[in-house]
Amino acid sequence: QVQLVESGGGLVQPGGSLRLSCAASGRFFSINIMAWYRQAPGNQRELVATISSGGRPSYADPVKGRFTISRDNAKNTVNLQMNSLKPEDTAVYYCNAYIRTDMRPGGMDYWGKGTLVTVSS
Repeated sequence: QVQLVESGGGLVQPGGSLRLSCAASGRFFSINIMAWYRQAPGNQRELVATISSGGRPSYADPVKGRFTISRDNAKNTVNLQMNSLKPEDTAVYYCNAYIRTDMRPGGMDYWGKGTLVTVSS
């Protein structure tokens, strides 16, 4: 069974930095796009950043220039380096990956359980 497990959340002051990590485990053929989403209290889940299997990143406008997504295909991990954090970045951050398995050779989305990031003084 495929699992995505996030780590690295916590409390940080405005202007500070955090690094989130997500590791995929289990039996699978390949991982296509990996991404980070976030959901603030009372809001819908929103896309933060994506990265293709070839390493091409894409960012939502609110985080451009502050966040950097990266991945290590050998370790099946995706990271999110968050700099210049603002109170409005406070949210639960979710890892997402499109993964192909023997049961789902066409692939499907998998989600982590989320990690809380709180930006506050």
